[in-house]
Amino acid sequence: MTTLAPDRESVLVRAPGPRELHPARTHRRRRTVELSLAAAVPLLLLLLWQLAATRSWIDARVYPAPSTIFADGWDRAAAGDLWPDVWATLKRVLAGYALGTAAGCLLGLLMGSLSLLRAALEPLLDALYVVPKLALLPIFLNMFGLGEGPQVALVATTVFFFVWISTMSAVMAIPSGHRDAGQVFGASPWQMFRHVLLPASLPAVLVGARIAAGVAVLVIVASEQIAATNGLGHLIFDSRALFQNDVMFVGIVCVAVLGVVFSELVRVVGRLLTPWAPRDRGRGQS
Repeated sequence: MTTLAPDRESVLVRAPGPRELHPARTHRRRRTVELSLAAAVPLLLLLLWQLAATRSWIDARVYPAPSTIFADGWDRAAAGDLWPDVWATLKRVLAGYALGTAAGCLLGLLMGSLSLLRAALEPLLDALYVVPKLALLPIFLNMFGLGEGPQVALVATTVFFFVWISTMSAVMAIPSGHRDAGQVFGASPWQMFRHVLLPASLPAVLVGARIAAGVAVLVIVASEQIAATNGLGHLIFDSRALFQNDVMFVGIVCVAVLGVVFSELVRVVGRLLTPWAPRDRGRGQS
């Protein structure tokens, strides 16, 4: 409520509202609305899809109903036919992601801290960054042959560039006052890294790592469609060639779930590692 104080000069007074009087209750109510909307939108789309398939508004042979996709996925999972492909994709993603993240963080920290190293390597890496990563798959096939090597290398290369850019930019964006304060207190190079550079840059680094997690799943699926004999990408491509569209959608759903879970896992780990950083989603945010 807004009132005018009975004074010669008008003073605008704002009475506290529900958000100020009951912040916890207001947040819970808002969070409930957000979660309800997040669940309602996909459910509504699935219901419309189910209705369109059962009423023959769309060709159910090309776009099977969600109930058919769920039943086929359940049967394949119960029979053990789905898990080998899921595990093959997950194994490649985790291995490539770990390698790419480690290399990207290390080089990003070095290039962000050392201007001469940045001047020497940044033009070359910028040129390699714009090359479509799938175009590198034939090179990796020549280097590693058939097997896990090309897929892991492709994921690692893709993740490396995302993490490298975010890490280097985060280190370069650290205010000079932070570095000056460390020098005033006589911090050694290791102390400067441990107590100044790393805490200040880690939130931005983890944002890049989270983006790279989703991109890693996209890249491995595309790679498995080209040069793999198993995995979710191979399952999607092979079932489409055999006109098994229900199996194809099962693979697509598995990829979507894998991408969401992996990205959210990286986000949760980032929250635990950087409790001082502002949260991208969470309580207290409107």
